[in-house]
Amino acid sequence: MSVETVETVETVLARATGVARVPASETRPWGSWHVVDTGPGYQVKRLVVLPGRRLSYQTHEHRSEHWVVVRGRATCTLDGEVRVAGPGECVDVPRGAAHRLANAEGDDLVVVEVQRGAYLGEDDIRRLSDDYGRRDA
Repeated sequence: MSVETVETVETVLARATGVARVPASETRPWGSWHVVDTGPGYQVKRLVVLPGRRLSYQTHEHRSEHWVVVRGRATCTLDGEVRVAGPGECVDVPRGAAHRLANAEGDDLVVVEVQRGAYLGEDDIRRLSDDYGRRDA
């Protein structure tokens, strides 16, 4: 077995159950996220994107995402097309679509993200571009 095919116990369990064990919250270079709820096939996070920051341009093999803007104005890139969404507006990100969430405003952006799919682990991120030099999870 090569090193590339070795998976952690948590990854194997998450794939078998559909529920990833993730930290309750995490700080990232762009801001932070906090898990609000999770269960088989879904996970809900509260994202805070700092002014002038953006997440990586990325895809997910196993999940779709639904973003609800709670506060601020989100600059959303979906398969190369850009749109701005304000409070109460939603953006659907289909599984496999290239996407990015950005905050071009001067105040924090708050988004509720609903993830749906057979696997919801943080290692299901394929980064196409990243401002902070990060590679795939």
